[in-house]
Amino acid sequence: MGGNQDAHHEDFQLKDTNPLLGEQWPKGAAGPARPAVGGGIAGWLGMDKPSSTYDLVEQMFFLYVRVVKAKDLPPNPLTGAAMDPYVEVKLGNYKGTTKHYDRRANPEWDQVFAFSKSRVQSNALEVYLKDRDMIGRDDYVGRVVFDLGEVPTRVPPDSPLAPQWYRLEERRGDGGYKIRGELMLAVWIGTQADEAFPEAWHSDAATVRGEGVASVRSKAYVSPKLWYLRVNVIEAQDVQPQSRGRAPEVFVKAQVGNQILKTSVVAAATLNPRWNEDLVFVVAEPFEEQLVMTVEDRVSPRKDDLLGRVQLPLTLFEKRLDHRPFVQSRWFDLEKFGIATAIEGETRRELRFASRVHLRACLEGAYHVMDESTMYISDTRPTARQLWKPPVGVLEVGILSAAGLQPMKNRDGRGSTDAYCVAKYGQKWVRTRTMIGTSSPTWNEQYTWEVFDPSTVITIGVFDNCHLGNSGGNGNNNGGGGGGGAPPARDARIGKIRIRLSTLETDRVYTHAYPLILLTPSGVKKMGELRLAVRFTCLSMMNMVHLYTQPLLPRMHYLHPFTVTQLDALRYQAMGIVAARLGRAEPPLRREVVEYMLDVESHMWSMRRSKANFFRAVSLFSGAAAGARWFADVCLWKNVATTALVHVLLLILIWYPELILPTVFLYMFFIGLWNYRRRPRHPPHMDTKMSWAEAVHPDELDEEFDTFPTSRQQDVVYMRYDRLRSVAGRIQTVVGDMATQGERLQSLLSWRDPRATCVFVFFCLIAAVVLYVTPFRVVALVAGLFMLRHPRFRSKLPAVPSNFFRRLPSRADSML
Repeated sequence: MGGNQDAHHEDFQLKDTNPLLGEQWPKGAAGPARPAVGGGIAGWLGMDKPSSTYDLVEQMFFLYVRVVKAKDLPPNPLTGAAMDPYVEVKLGNYKGTTKHYDRRANPEWDQVFAFSKSRVQSNALEVYLKDRDMIGRDDYVGRVVFDLGEVPTRVPPDSPLAPQWYRLEERRGDGGYKIRGELMLAVWIGTQADEAFPEAWHSDAATVRGEGVASVRSKAYVSPKLWYLRVNVIEAQDVQPQSRGRAPEVFVKAQVGNQILKTSVVAAATLNPRWNEDLVFVVAEPFEEQLVMTVEDRVSPRKDDLLGRVQLPLTLFEKRLDHRPFVQSRWFDLEKFGIATAIEGETRRELRFASRVHLRACLEGAYHVMDESTMYISDTRPTARQLWKPPVGVLEVGILSAAGLQPMKNRDGRGSTDAYCVAKYGQKWVRTRTMIGTSSPTWNEQYTWEVFDPSTVITIGVFDNCHLGNSGGNGNNNGGGGGGGAPPARDARIGKIRIRLSTLETDRVYTHAYPLILLTPSGVKKMGELRLAVRFTCLSMMNMVHLYTQPLLPRMHYLHPFTVTQLDALRYQAMGIVAARLGRAEPPLRREVVEYMLDVESHMWSMRRSKANFFRAVSLFSGAAAGARWFADVCLWKNVATTALVHVLLLILIWYPELILPTVFLYMFFIGLWNYRRRPRHPPHMDTKMSWAEAVHPDELDEEFDTFPTSRQQDVVYMRYDRLRSVAGRIQTVVGDMATQGERLQSLLSWRDPRATCVFVFFCLIAAVVLYVTPFRVVALVAGLFMLRHPRFRSKLPAVPSNFFRRLPSRADSML
């Protein structure tokens, strides 16, 4: 049984791979055009390092066809009007089409088609121009044929191949050809290094139609620029309650988008209540929302009267880059809508002056707005770009391929997976193209990030694309979007990995197959393997080392810190804003993908995670426990030679106390050198054993995947509540025991037990006199020899100090 468990655990381990990187690229060839903001390394860093270092992927050849435009097309022979032209590009069994135009004699497309050379089964490329027919029988206009043996090869940094005009020929009945216009084309063989690669139509996704075409292409995204909006509500003036004869209980409610915060309720003895409270929101550029401030009167626990309202654009507030500039406060007039009489069946609302509110508001640019879990943070820079420091390194990741992916949907009666990868580091997100219908997708795409702090984490996730239009990729259906009442399709999780940059050696290429581990309600499951090539390049070792002496977050986090509760709430709001903004991109990076990458649910209660953290804490003290056991063996003379050496060391340190600290540091130095040969050779990865995922109870998993608030039946909730009470009871006992020991220590001098305190006070007096007249070396020698005395001189009964301490009182007697 144990052997099977070891084999099962081995299946979740990291594996070394040996992909053919670098040497396959043609000499002097540049890397593929990265679908990223800012281009290659030179574009990102503004330095002289060449952009031809795309050496972390394997070379893939494609046949590229650029369809630019057509001219001199003949009219439709039946109607005499201009035709509805489109172009069909055919290579073997693969066929791609451009969009069609209505009645256009000189259409322009400028579309690129890419056919994977590894799947080509034909020697001829055929390009047809056709006239779309409303009844579905498109008319053939003309064609151009290319022999693949004559197609030129282009390798960047060569200039793009210039398109040429080709005559559209139609075979006549007498064996001749008739010219039916001209078509501008460019045809070449290239690699994924080509600039046309990211936006091209790919033959691997030939079954995708309509809007699904955009969702299969590789894209780069940038997170919105997030700010903290700090609103200091100082006071209000001339607050008039709607019901006379009572002192209003006033509070201020502020809202930005779906974020709502309130001040405390003040019982206003006068009409000028005062709060002086800070309300902090997360906002994103461009500022689309407005700050809505309302002053309300708490009439009853369930009723609040609106006393005044003001709506302020966020561009009204200044941006603060430091804690020192003083933000000027401002008065804002509040408006109140009163209900007038009904005129001609309509209720008229009249606007009248209510009161005014005193605010001090600014956009904080010196903080880092956290939009991800603090344990896996990928960026620590402040919001204001003026405060950024230069990068210390470059991170390059080659997303090579995946293997053994589990089927995620049912298509045509069999399991299928349409996988793509998403990588997130800092503000930059990248998404690979979607590989259709394969459990072993090959991407070979490389991406680059600037590194401003090595103590950060890159997250790479693999997902199944469920938005492929007519290709049958949505859920378990063979159709597209499903019925009118069906829920929208969600891209399914396959798994993710994290790599902490500080665990990587600089200028070394790591090539590993990472297990894609997914925790499901039925248990932990390996969904496949993701093969990566990772390299972390250092630009300045001096700056890198200097960073280890600096705070992890910007200075404002320590000069004017937020509370833990505030940070959690702000982080959750920032995650929602990032997911909403990226979901509006084209193609969208969907909410379920962003939330999974940002670990939105990491703060939720989990019995499994609690157990894992408990055993992490236990293992943390295992070294101290082992040291204590070793010292106990020394004291019990289990090994006479070791005990004798400890006696000699004790005498040396007592006679030369100035050697104590140098000895400790020298010992740690040799321990570090000794451990160097056993240093980790690969980055850390998801550990199912440490995560307590292999031995978790099914009901604990069901509780972890439950919604909040719960959606389970009442008896299940009662059972889980009782289990939680049992666990909390044990924690309560441990905390109570710790408090008892501390209170016993306090009672030594508190005279709570007058006899014990009297004994201890006189003991302290005698000890002070003895230690004053006795040299310290003698005291240390006697104490050391007493602790290391032979077992023959030891008693199995507890020591006198332990007996005395256990008899001291604590405040547990006063507990109900």
